[in-house]
Amino acid sequence: MISIKTKQEIAIMAEAGKILAKIVKQLEQMVDVGITTKQLDKAAEDLIFKYNTEPAFKGYGGYPAALCSSVNQSIVHEVPCDYKLKQGDIITLDLGLKYKGYLSDMAITVPVGEVVPEILRLIRATKKALKRGIKKSRPGNTFGDIGNTIQRHAEDQGFGVVRELCGHGIGKELHEEPEVLNYGKRRAGAVIKPGMVFCIEPMLTTGDWKIRRGPDGHAFQTIDGSVCAHFEHTIAITAHGPKVLTEIKD
Repeated sequence: MISIKTKQEIAIMAEAGKILAKIVKQLEQMVDVGITTKQLDKAAEDLIFKYNTEPAFKGYGGYPAALCSSVNQSIVHEVPCDYKLKQGDIITLDLGLKYKGYLSDMAITVPVGEVVPEILRLIRATKKALKRGIKKSRPGNTFGDIGNTIQRHAEDQGFGVVRELCGHGIGKELHEEPEVLNYGKRRAGAVIKPGMVFCIEPMLTTGDWKIRRGPDGHAFQTIDGSVCAHFEHTIAITAHGPKVLTEIKD
């Protein structure tokens, strides 16, 4: 069953999302040639505690870190290590936190120095796919409408859409119903209603969309070695449409 959050619950999750967005922004500014993913993880955990929140991922399913730091062909859940970022890499910073009993989750993909134009195009397309998926998240639409919109945009741009991983409901648990697929058919799936809170997270590849488990036992990578980008927001559905909880308003 898809839970419906109260206004009070959504208000707490909005506070959590605002804190998370601030932390991710600070991590984004740290990304540079020579920094290790383990250093980024240490910074993420320090910031989480600085804001009197808790890491959502550490210990979840045995995951050993606060930050998922997925580089190049790794899509999600790569464990931070001593790898030093190189010119031309891209890294996805996927982070979650717990605040007053509720969770928030977001991800961004960041270029390291100068990257080739095709990879920049991949990043832009993935970010736009998320934006389009959010726009479709209105009461009366379905979760199939979200997935179909993401898939059509990605494939129109010539990119693969990962199918074995997806977005999810969120609240007191990190992964709640429903699964929010990044592909699908219009008008399919559950109807979106006010009070729902969920994460949309398109994952696009420069090649084939098929994936495998990475060598660290947690990461998922593209089988063909193609590069992947990933963006995610936590959103709440109001009577007037979607409200993004994990962004900083300028």
